Amino acid sequence: MAEVQQEVMIHNAMTANAMTANAMTANAMTANALVSSALTANALVADALTRDALRDPESRELLSFIVSCALPEDARLNVKIDGVSYSFDGDLGLAPEWGSKRGSCDEDCQEWVSACLLARVNYRGEHVMISLRGKHEALSSTKRERASYDIPEATYFGNVFQKPQRRFACLAPGKRQIPRVCGPSIDDCPIDVVGECEDVCDGPRSDGSFLNCRDREPLDLPCGPRVFPRGTDRYKASVSVFLE
Repeated sequence: MAEVQQEVMIHNAMTANAMTANAMTANAMTANALVSSALTANALVADALTRDALRDPESRELLSFIVSCALPEDARLNVKIDGVSYSFDGDLGLAPEWGSKRGSCDEDCQEWVSACLLARVNYRGEHVMISLRGKHEALSSTKRERASYDIPEATYFGNVFQKPQRRFACLAPGKRQIPRVCGPSIDDCPIDVVGECEDVCDGPRSDGSFLNCRDREPLDLPCGPRVFPRGTDRYKASVSVFLE
C-alpha cells in the first residue's frame, strides 16, 4: 500500500521562559479563560485577562506555538493588541476543534498541545528541525522522515494549562541527557525527567514513539509486572522527538 502520510518535521525554538514564566500560564485564571474559549481572534481579544497577557512578548511567543501545535496549516489568527496586529499560523493540527467558532480545549486537547509545546522547548532558543511522532493522525511519519531523523531523543507529556504546570519527559533508550531541551544537565531542566521511556511508558510503537506515559518510575520490585506508586498519573497524549 502506498504511503500517504505527511512528514512532521518542525522547528523548536521556543524558550522555556515563554512556557513557564509568562502571564498566560502563570496566571490560572488566564489559562482557564484560554482553554474554555475558542482559539479564535474574537475570543482572544474579548477576554480581558487574555488580552492583557498578550501585551507580553513571551505570552505572544507561547501563543504562536500553541496555535502552531493546535491548528492545521491552513489556519491563521490575526490579533490586534493596542493597535498593533500580530499573526499566528497553524501547522500541526493536533486540536483543530479548538479553532472552531464555539470551540474549547478539553483535557485531551490540553494534553496533546502540552506535549507538543514541551517537545519544542529549546535551551538556547535556537531553530533546530525535529521529527515529532505519536499516536495521533497528525503525527504520522513517512519512511523518508524516519530514515532521516533516526536518533531518538525523548518523549514529552503533561499539561501546561493546569496550575501547577505538569511538565514531564522520559529518556529514549540509551540516552542520559536531553541537551536540546535541558542544556548541560537534566538536573536543572525546566521539564521533569522522570526516567527511561521503556520504564514509564508503553511501547515503543513501530515508528519508535511511546504512549501512555506515567509521571513516576515504577517501584523497584524483584519480579512481576511493573507496579507504580499511588498517585501516579498516566497521560494519554505524548510526543516522541527524533533528531537528524
